[in-house]
Amino acid sequence: MPTYISLINFTQKGAEAIKDGPNRLAAAKERFRAAGAELKAFYLVTGQYDAVSIVEAPNDEVVAKLVMGTAALGFVRTQTCRAFTEDDYKKMAASL
Repeated sequence: MPTYISLINFTQKGAEAIKDGPNRLAAAKERFRAAGAELKAFYLVTGQYDAVSIVEAPNDEVVAKLVMGTAALGFVRTQTCRAFTEDDYKKMAASL
């Protein structure tokens, strides 16, 4: 399955409700599973972003719906991009 990386920032609402964040993360994992995707990893990070997630999903449409649904909750803003493996990179570079 394709891999996607989301760069996450908490909204004001998310920051104010941070103590319930672990429960929202568990609920997100279940929403992703129900959609045929998997939240493979979640990291709280320092710097420009508050967190990073790594997701595997069947296609761009599934991950876009999940991102929109997550955004609609109002706790986070995300920037999500498709990630390619090292093997994918090598194949693409070899085909040039």
